[in-house]
Amino acid sequence: MIKKSIAQIPITRPYMPAQKDFMQYAQRIWENRWLTHGGPLVAELQETLKKRLQVQELVVFANGHLGLDCAMKALNLHDGEAITTPFTYISTSQALRMNGLKPIFCDIKEDTGIIDEEKIEPLITEKTKVIVPVHVYGFPCNYQRIQQIADKYALKVVYDAAHTFGVTVDGKGIGTLGDASMFSFHATKVFHTVEGGAVAFRDPELKEKLISAKNFGMIASGEVTSISFNAKMTELHAAMGLANLETLEWQIEQRRALVEHYLRRLSDIKGIRLCHWDDPKIKYNYAYFPVFFDEKLLGIGRDKIAEQLRKKYNILVRKYFYPLLSDFQCYCTQYDSRNTPIAKKISSQVLTLPLFVELEHEQIDYICDAILEIIQAGSRIK
Repeated sequence: MIKKSIAQIPITRPYMPAQKDFMQYAQRIWENRWLTHGGPLVAELQETLKKRLQVQELVVFANGHLGLDCAMKALNLHDGEAITTPFTYISTSQALRMNGLKPIFCDIKEDTGIIDEEKIEPLITEKTKVIVPVHVYGFPCNYQRIQQIADKYALKVVYDAAHTFGVTVDGKGIGTLGDASMFSFHATKVFHTVEGGAVAFRDPELKEKLISAKNFGMIASGEVTSISFNAKMTELHAAMGLANLETLEWQIEQRRALVEHYLRRLSDIKGIRLCHWDDPKIKYNYAYFPVFFDEKLLGIGRDKIAEQLRKKYNILVRKYFYPLLSDFQCYCTQYDSRNTPIAKKISSQVLTLPLFVELEHEQIDYICDAILEIIQAGSRIK
């Protein structure tokens, strides 16, 4: 039996830049007294992110959720249906509902959790306005097939790219896909501004619409032409983002090494299924490490494993994503989650394990040893 860790191992821990790196940007805020409303640091961050993400246009927001909401407003998407998946964070569907769009839930692929593009077309009706695929765990959706379907039916495509900062596919920045892509810069993400987000897009005409949408619907003249809210990023958040960008490649490399360590320890174990980061056409960001536990093969279920990790070994894990959006109280009377059986299945099996830059390789060994010890005990655990 392995010895319980005295210090709790968290599921994630936000990366913090060196204080001096942050303060070199924050000092400029003290000097110019510009705190919000499109200050110079926000402008610098936007331009830096455009280059970093290889996108034509980009607007930052107070958070990713408001960015997705504003993307719907800017693209005039409302009062209809939006095809997305139930295997995502609640923010995705809430942004749609806030714009009068009913989520139509499409099933997903078992290996990665991304939308099954071959199941989209049967869900399209005369009410469909947009397809909202989610790049889950940092794995890109099949953008080529999705775009073919969207073009066939004259639909917009807006990606929830919250998990995929810095990812490229076929040499393209992930934010160049579709009509728009929303990124989250929440503190738990690979790149963060504490709270924040952005929308990347190609059509330059969307820029002023997005800027208006994040400023109460106000346009440059001072006239208010639409109903909206305040979704502006502050200069302090931009300072954190600029400081974090300086070490981002190093951070991703650290995450890659940690993921590879997990793969070495947990591969080829009957009853445990892992994702694979082996497509040469994709540059990954190693955002999460999901593990899928098959109760029938292991003799013990995901929930009991998570409980044992917490109580017996002081390790925090996350059921991510669980429950499905269609099983939440605010949606369950309108949907039957059995209509998306793959999503239902993996939602009951998945745990994301601790993954953050400062996680030590010895801690990964401890986590994996704990999982294997729990599995070995199996059905004997009460």
